[in-house]
Amino acid sequence: MTAAVSAVRESAPPSLARCRELVRPRLREAVERLHPWVAEMAAYSFGWCEVGGAPASAPGGKGVRQALAVLGAEAAGADARAGVPAAVAVELVHAFSLLHDDIMDGDATRRRRPAVWQAYGTGPAVLAGDALFALAVETLAAAPQGPGALRLLSAALADLVRGQADDLVFATRPWTGPGRVTPREYRVMAEGKTGALLGCALALGAALGGAPRDTVGALDRAGRHLGVAFQLVDDVLGIWGDPAVTGKPVGGDLREGKKTFPVLAALGSPAARRLPALLGSREYERAAALIEDAGGRAAALAEARSRTAAARELLGSAQLAAGPAGELTRLLDHLVGREL
Repeated sequence: MTAAVSAVRESAPPSLARCRELVRPRLREAVERLHPWVAEMAAYSFGWCEVGGAPASAPGGKGVRQALAVLGAEAAGADARAGVPAAVAVELVHAFSLLHDDIMDGDATRRRRPAVWQAYGTGPAVLAGDALFALAVETLAAAPQGPGALRLLSAALADLVRGQADDLVFATRPWTGPGRVTPREYRVMAEGKTGALLGCALALGAALGGAPRDTVGALDRAGRHLGVAFQLVDDVLGIWGDPAVTGKPVGGDLREGKKTFPVLAALGSPAARRLPALLGSREYERAAALIEDAGGRAAALAEARSRTAAARELLGSAQLAAGPAGELTRLLDHLVGREL
């Protein structure tokens, strides 16, 4: 582990580790109900095992969504355990979406290991993703207030699919001209692809914790703003981030031709007329400098700050328990404070 990566992990708020420890046993129990081969692929995706089932020490995800679900329940005044079914469900959905995303995007690695489709094959990875999705639905159906919780999850999944569809279509559209992707379209895509599940995690936890409908709605909106802010900061790191932290080469998103917010914002400036030509000729360092000079980086960070402020305002206006509300704010600052 590099010093930079270690520093990032050490700076994580304690709520992430606390919620992971609470949720992990239930998450493992859920995965163990799957067909043994499918369960192995799921365990591999979570970093619990190697191909073949041998125990692994690969780092898993941060557990952001499960933490949001648990903190959502606590913020509603309930015991943390009330949010565990929501946490398990959203973590399963997140894992399902990553398995399928890696196939659609052709990403061969995930968390510095071969992606599931590379390790086991495309068909098996699709099957594992489907199984995780079905398991998420089963988990929520068995929870208190199951029907209402399933409605929240279904709405988030519909938005997630729309966001993913937009993201795939964006890759086929031109950089310039009437068919180009606009920053407004990108915001809508990011809210669906990234924000919907973050909002759902908060809302589900609060709903299972007995929060009133207005509070559940406010937390859903806060999570969606958080998701857009997180995606925007991720876009900045994808161009200018430290490879030791991001795991990608400098300018990785430019090399992959991704239509991220800094690029789209820069293309709206006359100063960036040469940007499509630089990208086409693979002059990525010059392209990154031009995007920054044209205001793309500043625009992305300004939008992220605006979304973060909106999320904080929603958390501040909702009827939440003070301690968990403070933990939510600290978690928000950690997630989007990487470049702000």
